[in-house]
Amino acid sequence: MVYIGVELMQFDSTLFLWYIIALRHISALITTSKIPKIYICKHIAMAGHLNVEIKAYCRKVEQARNTLLAAGALAKGIDNQKDTYFNCTNSRLKMRQGDIENALFFYSRPNEAGPKYSQVSLAEVINGARLEEVLEVALGVLKIVEKRREIYSIDNVKFHIDEVPGLGTFVEIEAIDSDGSLGREYLLKQCRDYCLLLHIRSDDLVEGSYSDML
Repeated sequence: MVYIGVELMQFDSTLFLWYIIALRHISALITTSKIPKIYICKHIAMAGHLNVEIKAYCRKVEQARNTLLAAGALAKGIDNQKDTYFNCTNSRLKMRQGDIENALFFYSRPNEAGPKYSQVSLAEVINGARLEEVLEVALGVLKIVEKRREIYSIDNVKFHIDEVPGLGTFVEIEAIDSDGSLGREYLLKQCRDYCLLLHIRSDDLVEGSYSDML
């Protein structure tokens, strides 16, 4: 007996396609194997949003942390994250597993210094390790990135202070329009304003993702 169940709410069609591909792959493997029972059950809430992000080297961590707190940022905690990137043509598909954040992300973003626009589809996931196994079988793993992330937020903007083994320490500014009410230009202005607040220099800006740098 084989049972594969997925419960979807507010799903994005593109991301949903990846689930179908992965589940079809694993279903085929199970059918041809001698495994008597496999249960893969998920409760997934899917959503999409516009995102503008800046990533930069952080040379004064304590100063960045104090600046954010003085500006009224909410400290959400420290997240030890494992990001698994899967093979995906012309876009990025990654599974995040952490102490705070656990989700599957599908997005396309240019590699360029300064603010980067992306349309992000994400699904918060329970038991991401099992879904990671499914996607590894279906698509193959491109890269794994592990990091220690401090998470802060002010209104719709998230801030990350990341320690990435082998790469260094970074700060990220991530302005999010979750319902389409803010628009690209407003998000861009937020990123630029917080860039000034954190004294981020142009030569500190990073073009690609951590997966590109490793």
